[in-house]
Amino acid sequence: MTRGEAAAAETRRGASAPAVSVVVPAYNVARFIAEALDSVFAQTFRDFEVVVVNDGSPDTEELERALAPYLGRVVYIRQGNRGPSAARNAGIGAARGRYVALLDADDAWLPEYLAEQTRALEARPELDLIYSDALLFGAGAGAGRSFMETCPSRGPVTVESLLSQACAVITSCVVARREALVAAGLFDERYRRSEDFHLWVRMAHRGARLAYQRKVLARHRVRPDSLAGDPSVMQECAMGVYADLTSELELTPRARALAAAEIEKYGSCLALSRGKRALAEGDYGRAASELSSARALLRGAGLRALKLRLALLCLRAAPVLARRCYLKLGGGGRAGVRPEAKTDAGVTL
Repeated sequence: MTRGEAAAAETRRGASAPAVSVVVPAYNVARFIAEALDSVFAQTFRDFEVVVVNDGSPDTEELERALAPYLGRVVYIRQGNRGPSAARNAGIGAARGRYVALLDADDAWLPEYLAEQTRALEARPELDLIYSDALLFGAGAGAGRSFMETCPSRGPVTVESLLSQACAVITSCVVARREALVAAGLFDERYRRSEDFHLWVRMAHRGARLAYQRKVLARHRVRPDSLAGDPSVMQECAMGVYADLTSELELTPRARALAAAEIEKYGSCLALSRGKRALAEGDYGRAASELSSARALLRGAGLRALKLRLALLCLRAAPVLARRCYLKLGGGGRAGVRPEAKTDAGVTL
């Protein structure tokens, strides 16, 4: 944020503060942002402000054309490209509301979203953060289903349930008390992926109360060109975030074991993704090596391990035929975690 923008933020804080500050980071989303903002201004709950942060987007000219009809109703901040953590932090820094609602610029809310989320927080003053379910749409096998159908949240939201992914959070479905986000240190700007997961675990670890409601109140876009679109990169980043959490936080032995298990699962996913890519490229030796690593990390004799064993047998016996079959069945693209579950470590073949 520039000095002028900081001064403007201070001036705005002196005015009557809204209940909710909606923070929208923007990077390469010019074609989507009008839909996101329209969904905000269509809310039945009206006591909010909107802060849009242009994170050094390469489509700035197009983005600003898309934003032009909204500039009288939003706070617009421009900064050099520093990643989604820094963009959200800049928006939270400019926010005046006691609640912060996070919305990615390629997602959208249903009209009752803010009313339902703020009502839940007002009814339970002990809560620091609440998230909802969302309908998945766009490019992906999960489109048309809800996020919690594919990644259901089960039980209380705790450090352990977050680490084990028994509870998984879509950032665009989060409304939190601003003071709780600030107290946790906001988003860690080292990370450009899995940064949201890192924050939720840190908040829970320091005693913040997180909860969810199963109502579908948002629409979450699945698209292969997003930051979450390349599974190999996501898996590698997730492993790093888990490793950092285990070194930075004083975790219980059970929490450490859960984190270690997830790192192992992500390692299997990463090897599987690399193996599939190598197979699609015709690098049979590397494909066999990566798929063997994935199978070793899976352990046991479950269906996934069996499928990998059969794939390896086919690859070793008839590699060219195995590749042809894989490509014919639609392989060769990005593979690994389900695209709609940004922190999910489900292994597919």
